[in-house]
Amino acid sequence: MKHRKSMMIETKIYVGLNDSVTKTQIHDTGTYVEILRKVCLAYQTPFSFDVQEGGYIHENGEYTNEKTLVLTLIDADKKTVDEIAKDLCVFFNQESVLITEDYIRAYQIRESLETES
Repeated sequence: MKHRKSMMIETKIYVGLNDSVTKTQIHDTGTYVEILRKVCLAYQTPFSFDVQEGGYIHENGEYTNEKTLVLTLIDADKKTVDEIAKDLCVFFNQESVLITEDYIRAYQIRESLETES
């Protein structure tokens, strides 16, 4: 068994699904997920995501509950992260999206079965 360990940055981008104007979710969650997948594919970025429930306070002070997509990127280039966040902000018609960063210890394990010929 071989593995490679290193310190990496885990970035999460939180994108609400309620439209910033109507304050409601306009499309079904699956539609937003497909957009997220296409954006990550366009940037050739490995990713994972979760759908969560959350709350948001709009710039005018109004509070809303909404579904949120949380996109996780491991050791992605900061410029790419910012471009993905900007795209999702525009495509999902958001006032803003939240980006968090944290150092993580990450490693991969590679293992295969040996077969006899």
